[in-house]
Amino acid sequence: MYRRGEPFPVLRVGRAQLMRQGPLAGRYPALAVMVTFALIPFLALSAAIEPLVPTITEQLDMSAQAMSLALGLANAAYAAGTVLAVQFAQHLPQRRMLVAYAVVLVTGAVLAAGALNAAMFTCGLVLLGLATSMLLIAAAPPLTIGFPKARLRQTAMIMNMCVFGAVALGPFLGGVQSAAHEWRPLFWVIVGVALLALLMAVLTFDDAPPADRDAPRDLRAIGMAAAGCVLAFVGASQLTSHALTDTEVFVPMLAGLALIIGLIVYQFRAPRPLLTIRSVFTSSIPVAGLGVALFAAAGSVAATTLTANALMEQLSPLRVGLLYLPELGGAILMAVLFGTVITRRAMHFLPLIGMTLLAIGILVFQLALPANQPLVMLGAALTGLALGATVAPALFVVGFSLRSNSLQRVFAIIELLRAVAAFMVAPVLAHFAVTVAADRSVGTGYALWIGFGLAVAGAVFGVAVYAAGGARPATPDLDNFLDGEEPAWFSPPLLARLRKMPAPALGSATTSAHSVLPQPAPGAPRTGSRSPVCFAYDGSDLADSAITQAAEYFDHGRDAIVVCVWQPADVGFTTGERHLDPNNASAVCGAAERTARRGADLAEKAGFRARGVAVEAAPTWRGILRAAAEHDASMIVIAPHRRSGILGHLQGSVAEDVAANASIPVLMMPSCDPSGPTPAGVDVQRQDEVVDEFVDIAVTQRAAQQNLVP
Repeated sequence: MYRRGEPFPVLRVGRAQLMRQGPLAGRYPALAVMVTFALIPFLALSAAIEPLVPTITEQLDMSAQAMSLALGLANAAYAAGTVLAVQFAQHLPQRRMLVAYAVVLVTGAVLAAGALNAAMFTCGLVLLGLATSMLLIAAAPPLTIGFPKARLRQTAMIMNMCVFGAVALGPFLGGVQSAAHEWRPLFWVIVGVALLALLMAVLTFDDAPPADRDAPRDLRAIGMAAAGCVLAFVGASQLTSHALTDTEVFVPMLAGLALIIGLIVYQFRAPRPLLTIRSVFTSSIPVAGLGVALFAAAGSVAATTLTANALMEQLSPLRVGLLYLPELGGAILMAVLFGTVITRRAMHFLPLIGMTLLAIGILVFQLALPANQPLVMLGAALTGLALGATVAPALFVVGFSLRSNSLQRVFAIIELLRAVAAFMVAPVLAHFAVTVAADRSVGTGYALWIGFGLAVAGAVFGVAVYAAGGARPATPDLDNFLDGEEPAWFSPPLLARLRKMPAPALGSATTSAHSVLPQPAPGAPRTGSRSPVCFAYDGSDLADSAITQAAEYFDHGRDAIVVCVWQPADVGFTTGERHLDPNNASAVCGAAERTARRGADLAEKAGFRARGVAVEAAPTWRGILRAAAEHDASMIVIAPHRRSGILGHLQGSVAEDVAANASIPVLMMPSCDPSGPTPAGVDVQRQDEVVDEFVDIAVTQRAAQQNLVP
């Protein structure tokens, strides 16, 4: 896992340590430049190529349908490449693969720029799309979580500008080349940028091992993603020469969408999934962020591509490109704002603001048709602001809701689905605009209303999911997130409020309890007429010691709840199961249940009447308090873990959070081995007396709350 201050792990082979490093390894500016150069070529080209289509098709003797098919295949490669990159990262050295992706990027750019025929041009575009998405998955997460928190603002701005700044600049670049009746100079510039990306990948090289050699090789997931994207985009590309109802269009489109939906269902139910579908789709904030990103990607097509196509019937491509330059200004301004609020609670509201700006921008474009240039510039500026405020912020909202070590897979899910939403909606709406009315401006106006509906629906969807789940905007805890300890904030289960699940203050994603001993019947007296003790148990030696030591201070036969808290993607407890997949929620849950039972067995041997409980929760302390409240515990017993270095004398964050938020007494057991040497300065007899007094006070308080005589 990437840690702050250590951009990439070191490859270890046996006892040898291979320090293969480039001269700029570990330097943030150099890695940021590499990511920028890697992402810009294809994304800028995808927005610049529309006005160049007549020139390219004429010089390469291509039909309009062949050009549409080439663009569709390139977009399919971009979408499917995200899944392939995640699979490669599990089994192959990650930085070596990043260099290989950069080589593929250069190869694709050279093939496209020097194309002699349609096949060569198509092959170049496909390689460009494939390499770009794989570079995004391989390079962006290390840039995000591999450096100190202070760099996160810059990373947010870079990611925003790489994706949407490049797209916003595309129409201007395409217009300039179209005015010169050329296209190859732009493509050779793309080759130069790709070569710079390859050079920076080599200079920043720092060998990193595969993420998980024990991970399954999920060829089914890769095949479903590739086949689904190819079928869907090939079907959509046929709209250039066919109607939407033609077999050549709707059959492959429906088959492709079915495969992509099947991929999501398969990964959701897979015992060891390649993608963290379950973690994303069962939690409120990730679902809201993902939904907003998809609606924004689809709605923005109507706000940009369709309007530009309609304007080019009245104005030259260069003039249209100039009119869309305010979109770049809006994207830059919003990237700066995003970098400012990414560490604040306000970042939750940025996607909602973006969807509102998108809806307003589409209305302005409506008024601008057929060719009101000042309104076009205003609409472009609003759209640039909207794009900068929606997709990238929504991506980070999703990522912050999970552990940082799952960020690579989160990026893959979002980019796969976003590409499908954007690249499939574009040709469908373009076809609708030219067929629904004889006048293209009128048809584009109708299509813009669809885009307006998508923008409004995205805003409503995001707010509704937050409300239905009981999610509350919170300031991200970036220290814990970047350290891999916890998500940046708590995200309640999807639709938790509608399902009347526990309040987020004590909530967890799901809770599963498995009793080691039968639970007492309702109303039956407990041993000692006291409520149970709740042990926070993570399977560690310290937790074992806490249970053993606590037995000295409680009556024999006292009821006890042994709670093991777990989270998918980051297990959260100690387990000896070597091949446990942290992204397989059912496997982690089963391991947590076994760990809880092991703790309950230990408590039984120590003299308690115990049962084990496994709780899914993030952060961990919420699950402990949740279980204590559900089982009416009178006290929580926890063994605080100690950290090395400067933090060596401080208690672990989980124990501190439990103590700070609990409404019942919390007993922190000594973390030293009772059988080992006593630390200097510790009065063991006095320590035992204090613990006894603490237990007596807790019992008295609990009895008073229940109106019992102690």
